[in-house]
Amino acid sequence: MAKPSIELINALRKTAENLANGAPYAWGNHGTCNCGNLIQVTTQLSKEEILTYAHTGWGEWTELAEEFCPTSNTPVNLLLKKLQDLGLTPTDIHNIEYLEDRTVLDHLPGGFRWLQKNKREDVIEYLNTFANILEDALIQHINLNELIESSQPKEKEVITV
Repeated sequence: MAKPSIELINALRKTAENLANGAPYAWGNHGTCNCGNLIQVTTQLSKEEILTYAHTGWGEWTELAEEFCPTSNTPVNLLLKKLQDLGLTPTDIHNIEYLEDRTVLDHLPGGFRWLQKNKREDVIEYLNTFANILEDALIQHINLNELIESSQPKEKEVITV
């Protein structure tokens, strides 16, 4: 499962919101599929730019993620690096594209069910559920004592000359 972060949670929710508000969606297009829409949110690239960059590699996002080389500066690897910098693993990328992570599916509103990878409403529900799971994990790791201590005013250091 992905490493929870506020940036990733916000990106998943913004992607779901964009799709709910009619963002272009076509599962067979690298620029407007599940991962393509997520990359649009995280990079501010257009669907056309993402499509062009994705075509510097071979295959769907799943294959591209499996072949990812972090030291390569090919455009598609820069896109994948952005997703991995958010905290996603190649398995997460695959699962976002195919809506297959069992943990996410188990936490869907109404309980477990299989979703369709190319159905907009299913993608929206999957992304929002994934964001909720990551948010819950992030909240569990917050140490309130550390937050309280870090928010306390520090004593001013007196410098004598």
